[in-house]
Amino acid sequence: MTADTEKDIKYLKAIGRVVALALKKMMKDARPGMTTAELDNIGREFLEKEGATSAPQAMYKFPGATCISISPVIAHGIPGDHVLKEGELINIDVSAEMDGYFADTGASMIVAKHIPAIEKMLDATKSALHKAVHAAKAGQPLNIIGKTIQQEANQNGFNVIYDLTGHGIGHKLHEQPSEIHNFYNPSDRRILNEGVVLAIEPFLTTGKGRVVEKKDGWSLQTIDKTIAAQFEHTIIVTKNEPIILTL
Repeated sequence: MTADTEKDIKYLKAIGRVVALALKKMMKDARPGMTTAELDNIGREFLEKEGATSAPQAMYKFPGATCISISPVIAHGIPGDHVLKEGELINIDVSAEMDGYFADTGASMIVAKHIPAIEKMLDATKSALHKAVHAAKAGQPLNIIGKTIQQEANQNGFNVIYDLTGHGIGHKLHEQPSEIHNFYNPSDRRILNEGVVLAIEPFLTTGKGRVVEKKDGWSLQTIDKTIAAQFEHTIIVTKNEPIILTL
């Protein structure tokens, strides 16, 4: 969607705040010994308390309020009876709807432990997100997002995941522009328009950068079972600095 009224911006900021706070609470509460279903319930209860509805459940009948992925799964992990362990790399993705507007955010973390080699990848992914978000200006080619992410990944010794992309968002969870690649695609001639609402989500990995769907029909894991990380913001593109809705 294009956010071209004060009402659009107000309501997008409201749902952006809700998903950001839900993610922050889930990351703070994640601890060894709890199940991913218990962690998901923390997110579910927070969204409900704020008057928001889980987007993947509402739109796709996803079997959880949030996506919780345990490495080497990096996206669409189903919350369940898996018990979190110290040192596990997990990804939490929270998207929700409120008053007809959607926002999407996500982050990766290590459960209750410092592992420098993994933290280096987390820092690089966060940096890729920060740089990509600020490169996305009205009038620029859309592929500057992927170019920025890929450069930051490679400079830090990592690869991007080619099969997972960002997307437009606003009145639905997934809108145009679709397939916002995390790599530079010179044949993509699309231009960023002022007010367009985007979910930008770099995925970095130590491996080949390809994923495969597991038998549950949802979970996506790295094809070579290497570790991966994701961080995500929903933004409104402007001619200058973006409006980051999920800080």
